[in-house]
Amino acid sequence: MARVNRHLNRRDILKGFGLGALGLSLGGKFSGPTVGYAAPGSRWVKKNGLFRNTSIPAKVGLVKGNDCRDIVYQALKKIEDEAIASIGDKKILIKPNFVITTRRLAATHVDAVRGILDFLKPHHKKQITIGESTISRGGTFEGFKNYDYLPLEKEYNVKLIDLNKQSWQYRYVFAKGHRPTPIRIISTFLNPDLYIISAAKMKTHDRVVTTLSLKNILLGAPLNDYKTNDKRLMHSEYTFSRKSLLNYNMFHLAQEIYPDLGVIDGFEAMEGNGPGGGTPVDARIALASLDPLAMDTLATKLMGFDPSKIMYLTSMAEAGMGQGDLRKIEVLGTPAEQCQYHFKPNQRLIEPYGLKS
Repeated sequence: MARVNRHLNRRDILKGFGLGALGLSLGGKFSGPTVGYAAPGSRWVKKNGLFRNTSIPAKVGLVKGNDCRDIVYQALKKIEDEAIASIGDKKILIKPNFVITTRRLAATHVDAVRGILDFLKPHHKKQITIGESTISRGGTFEGFKNYDYLPLEKEYNVKLIDLNKQSWQYRYVFAKGHRPTPIRIISTFLNPDLYIISAAKMKTHDRVVTTLSLKNILLGAPLNDYKTNDKRLMHSEYTFSRKSLLNYNMFHLAQEIYPDLGVIDGFEAMEGNGPGGGTPVDARIALASLDPLAMDTLATKLMGFDPSKIMYLTSMAEAGMGQGDLRKIEVLGTPAEQCQYHFKPNQRLIEPYGLKS
């Protein structure tokens, strides 16, 4: 990539602090490139900025049914009191997962977002933003159009935005050769005064086995200005192993970027060669939790994979970013044993992870 080997000059840095329209409307704060001590969304942050482990069980709403919109709504209802209390007076961003803008199966279904909005409507009167930062050159609004998101602005008090058009700030990740490399992070994801809801799609992945609510945010945060796509820097050493740098880079960014509420659309999920080229799974489930790590750990297990083999999940759990012990995850709604599947993994990871096809 063009930006990997160049030094940062003052013009580069100042360019990243241009105030985008969303930044102003959401009351964003734009400061110099600093590193936070702990994920602002984590409930387990000590005063000294470090995480702390917890023995308190995490609650995950899990609902199986025949209507995508309804099961998302019902999953959120299982954690309603805690979820509404956690929002407080903050403005809300719902971040769906498109990845690409031309394949509906790869994207969070619009009815899953309707389920979230139905849940929020009685409690939250401020305008809600729905934002995505696709890798597709056609732009995020191509995805909004192709996936039928445009009617949401008339149906609800929401505004659709392309996060790739917002201001950004520099951070660092590791790239090929373990070199520290500057990466442009969309400022919206660094705003501690914004409540971020990750509306993820349940899918397999070609580097880290599964892509769920945490990865939706952490891979959504790097900028793609449609000339240079910094998201590629997150896994710029293209190896297919359990030690992929993507695991570390997600852990690194999660110390500062973290969803406040996670929702997983598993109504029609994806198996095989995800995140873009897989095949459908008629799973008909939805999950919701204030502990996205616990939810992603549970979802990985429900997909038929061992979460203890997935480094970004185990690293975040060990650091105390959420509950990673399946024995300490309280499932509310449909019993987990009624939602157990065996997803086919991405074929590139069968050998490195010792998976069954």
